[in-house]
Amino acid sequence: MKFSKYQALGNDYIVISPDTPLTRDRIQRICSRYFGIGSDGILMGPLEADKADFALRIFNPDGSEAEKSGNGLRIFARFLWDRGVVADLPFTVDTPGGPVVCQVGDSGRVIRTDMGRVRFDSISIPMLGLPREVLMEEMDVGETRFKVSGATIGNPHCIVHTLRPTPEIARRYGPMIETDTRFPRHTNVQFMAVMNPTTIKLEIWERGAGYTLASGSSAAAAAAVSYRLGLTGPAITVEMPGGRLRVEISEDFSVTLTGPAQKICHGSVDPDIFTG
Repeated sequence: MKFSKYQALGNDYIVISPDTPLTRDRIQRICSRYFGIGSDGILMGPLEADKADFALRIFNPDGSEAEKSGNGLRIFARFLWDRGVVADLPFTVDTPGGPVVCQVGDSGRVIRTDMGRVRFDSISIPMLGLPREVLMEEMDVGETRFKVSGATIGNPHCIVHTLRPTPEIARRYGPMIETDTRFPRHTNVQFMAVMNPTTIKLEIWERGAGYTLASGSSAAAAAAVSYRLGLTGPAITVEMPGGRLRVEISEDFSVTLTGPAQKICHGSVDPDIFTG
């Protein structure tokens, strides 16, 4: 089983070919930082696509499948560029969460991804309750009451408004919000502070992965919420523990991410890791 490993702002993924046999148990073992290679997920591709240049499947460390990943897509774009499959022209990638447009620049060091449109309505997210835009709602989590907003960019997000996001808060409340019954497909969770009209800060609990240093789709969703609420403008720097992403939001709330992706290593997985 050949693999390539990349990271984008501390969010690391393993890229494998489509002919690699995967099961939930194998995904969990490969992603394990103690018993496998260790990663925040697996990217399987490139796959054939009817309405795009390539298709991609994204797997979380728990073996579940993700609809979309901003960091994963930048990594996949860099992987294709390293292989000489794409040049510096835009190309399309189909994901279960919808198509995106990618472009690699600056000799592979910067990747731009048009992630699609962010929506805030409860039916699209999805989130239970009356049909509505989910903006600044009260949510009781344990004994704590938060103000939250909901969004989707092909995958679900719950943005928690706070003055001081910390890893401890994300680790404590993230798992409870991720699996809250109001989110029938579970949800990614972002603890967001608006620093000024051009900057927000995030701590992230990722659905199916746990605490993570960065997330592209989380950055897109949180930035769109801050813009929708009038807390920032349409051009936003998102600060995360793993680094910064540039987010640009159009009038219809379509979002473009710009940031890096780096190659770590290539290798092969020995079948022995799947025994015992």
